[in-house]
Amino acid sequence: MALKGKRNVTLENDASPFQPHSEETSTNHAPTHEEIRCRAYEIYLERDGHPGDELDDWLRAERELQKVALFKENWNRLQQRRHPGPENRN
Repeated sequence: MALKGKRNVTLENDASPFQPHSEETSTNHAPTHEEIRCRAYEIYLERDGHPGDELDDWLRAERELQKVALFKENWNRLQQRRHPGPENRN
């Protein structure tokens, strides 16, 4: 039980939901630890900061960010097919 309390303190003191997202998310499908941590904290705040669901928050944040990364990659791939850059034109 002490671990849960400590985890909440860490989230509350160290995380900020207003941090820029890294561009590397969309290139390798894997959100960074920092991005997941920030999103998990946002989810924690959305449910009024009630303790006890840290793992669920983390896993939800990870799933959401992975979906966004996949969407961005597919979108970029579609855009490249529709409008090839100078290096792809022959």
